[in-house]
Amino acid sequence: MESTDIGLWGVPLAILGGAIRVSTPFIFVSLGETITERSGRINLGLEGILVFGAMTAYAVAVMTGSPWLGVLAASATGACFGLFHGWICKFPKVNDIAIGIALMLFGSGLAFFFGKPFIQPSAPDLPAIPLGWWSDVPQVQAALNINVLFIVGAALAVFLWWAFRNTRAGLIVRVVGDSSDAARAMGLNPDTVRLLSTGVGGALAAIGGAYLSLYYPGSWSEGVSSGQGLMAVALVIFARWNPIGCFAAALLFGGAGALGPALQSVGVTQGYYLFYAAPYILTLVIMIMTSSPGRSLAGAPGELSITK
Repeated sequence: MESTDIGLWGVPLAILGGAIRVSTPFIFVSLGETITERSGRINLGLEGILVFGAMTAYAVAVMTGSPWLGVLAASATGACFGLFHGWICKFPKVNDIAIGIALMLFGSGLAFFFGKPFIQPSAPDLPAIPLGWWSDVPQVQAALNINVLFIVGAALAVFLWWAFRNTRAGLIVRVVGDSSDAARAMGLNPDTVRLLSTGVGGALAAIGGAYLSLYYPGSWSEGVSSGQGLMAVALVIFARWNPIGCFAAALLFGGAGALGPALQSVGVTQGYYLFYAAPYILTLVIMIMTSSPGRSLAGAPGELSITK
């Protein structure tokens, strides 16, 4: 059956399937950055962590034959990058944003250097769950072929939303992010909390990179990320530091990224490539909307650099 056999219904189906595939890295990176920023620190090095995580996951999967070992290795390297970022930023007069940009370039450069031997070899893919088994239409089957990491990301978003409101660890992160003085009055060490939060954020961002290289697009190359780590920072601001909002916004970004291929799948041959820029335009619009000097960012942690 050709992709045009179901007519215009192919567009929403392609967007649905594309949104699920494209959104998964955004989900993990944005949830990780939400934890980091809720503690009062911003990490712009996520792009470097994402790329290095993609390279690490692919290399380990090639050498061991196990994609899950690749995911674990990626999360470990992401945690190391995050902890390194958090350790540097605890020193006086160190700027979070400048350090993040430096680590973004450092992580990307390391990934390109160590990843060259793994551009050609083929790694095993992460498994997917065929939720479209009930249909004989290939487009429905493809759209509902859900990767396990997408389901994990959805569950993680709900868990973090609950944890920030109902657990001691969530309360500690929120207090540290809102006021260092209040945290110290409670006997907490803000530097330690931010260090651990940045480490967890880095680990989740690297898992997003593992998805890129081990499932979609499912290969390792120097251009595997396309700026998704940086776009995730805008996504967190757009979601107002709410984990469930991050999940919904990731689906929105994913749907925007899938619009061009969806139009192409139903026979649109002119102008569809302009829609490939939709995620970047959406990022620009969000940053403009949230950068008004006349009003504060609702829901922003008080200690976050961008609110000062």
